[in-house]
Amino acid sequence: MAFIEVEDRGHLRILKLNRPEVRNAMSAPMMAELMAALDAAEADRDVRGVVLTGEGAAFCGGLDVEELKAMSSRSPEQHRADAAAFANMLQRIYLFPKPTFAAVNGHAVGAGAGMICACDFAVQDARANVGFTEAKIGFVAAVVAVFVMRQLPEKHARDLLLTARLVGAEEAARMGLVTEAVAEGQALTRALELAEAVTSNAPMSLRVTKQMLAEAPHQSLQDGLKQAAEWNAVARGSASLKEGVTAFLEKRSPDWNAVEER
Repeated sequence: MAFIEVEDRGHLRILKLNRPEVRNAMSAPMMAELMAALDAAEADRDVRGVVLTGEGAAFCGGLDVEELKAMSSRSPEQHRADAAAFANMLQRIYLFPKPTFAAVNGHAVGAGAGMICACDFAVQDARANVGFTEAKIGFVAAVVAVFVMRQLPEKHARDLLLTARLVGAEEAARMGLVTEAVAEGQALTRALELAEAVTSNAPMSLRVTKQMLAEAPHQSLQDGLKQAAEWNAVARGSASLKEGVTAFLEKRSPDWNAVEER
């Protein structure tokens, strides 16, 4: 059985966590399959966006119980390797060059909540709760905290990480932890609608904008403006801009498939 189910809907690729018997808990094999699926989605020119969701009643119930049990018998080097693998997975999602969307169909805690923070957009089902529950079992949400701090004001981040409480869809949306709260059973439908709207834009523009957003917090004003001017200059001479302007003047939708640089 595949731990990641892959389905294409037009130019969108759905990657579904597929361990419903354990609430789609994250394991090393699942992580490896997800990384491979992301590599394939990036390489496929027909794929413009990726939607992550879960099979069954949960999005992702955190780290697999068997992985947690094994922690006490592992060496410091193994712990570092495991932590690095998880960090690499979240970084891969966060820096993925195509837009990413989380359809939070059910509970998402720990690793699952971290995946939501790493995605560009997240739509949360009304029945779902999200939280960083690591402190309840003596763990530390160190890796996911890096992404939480990029998504939320510090007071909200402190609230969620220190209380380890779960939040429903409406509160998560008010905080900015997710993009939207939707009615029960509508997370995937709405995430696909949102993905269709976003990915109708120029793939080159989306890719460069994502890179800019990832790098900007680390740059000084001067360095940020210098890099922005370079990106702006490249965009001015791009085939994407030529096609976009031509389509606008001709009153038609742009044909991004015809643009080589996408």
